[in-house]
Amino acid sequence: MVFTAPYFINKQAGSNHHTKDRLQELINIRTLKVYLETTMFNYYFDSERDAHADTVKLFEEIKAGIFQGFTSMYVLRELGDAPEDKRRKMLSLIDEYGITTFDESPEAVRLAEAYVSEKVIPSKYLTDGIHIAVATIHEMDMIVSLNFKHIVRKKTIDLTGLINVSRGYRKVEIHSPMEVVDSEY
Repeated sequence: MVFTAPYFINKQAGSNHHTKDRLQELINIRTLKVYLETTMFNYYFDSERDAHADTVKLFEEIKAGIFQGFTSMYVLRELGDAPEDKRRKMLSLIDEYGITTFDESPEAVRLAEAYVSEKVIPSKYLTDGIHIAVATIHEMDMIVSLNFKHIVRKKTIDLTGLINVSRGYRKVEIHSPMEVVDSEY
């Protein structure tokens, strides 16, 4: 089981008389690995959306080393459907923020097909399942997405976790950027 920094602090810090430096030391134990699903690249440039500021902040936190950012060739393929100017800008985020891109994977496709066969993800949206599967097989700590229809939903989180564990993988956390970024600073 992977413990995120807040969980670790709550369990290990005990009393609340620790200094800010000690809390920062606990947070820095391990940088969390975050898989960025396609919507994250779209929202970065859509300043009219509520989640825009938190999306940009997540990218900035990746650049600052608070998180390690990852995506996949499946995301790049989806971004390829955008108009040329927007596509170019979205793809430039990968280099600008030092995001690692995973190759396509037959293993991820098979796991995503299991999500579809178990009726967790509709077959029409297999790629949404592939995003979860890529994050799973690469042992990401979490997926960050703004796809509330098929990815960031309780049913998907619970059932993909069960399927993952039944197949020898671990459950991957799934969150929106609003749940992940540090909005207090």
